[in-house]
Amino acid sequence: MFSVGDYVQPLKGGPKLKVLEVNGDSIVAVQASNEQGETYTLKAADLSLYTEDGDFGVC
Repeated sequence: MFSVGDYVQPLKGGPKLKVLEVNGDSIVAVQASNEQGETYTLKAADLSLYTEDGDFGVC
């Protein structure tokens, strides 16, 4: 479902995360804004691929 290097986000909302490892139905990720920071182990079912919706200031 996810691959190393993918950007994901929790379904319930939260920060953009970068996938470091994929272990079956769980992934190890780190906040994309702080790749040297704390790692998190999350269930893949609780995540979606990160997407940016909207104009983000484009006039």
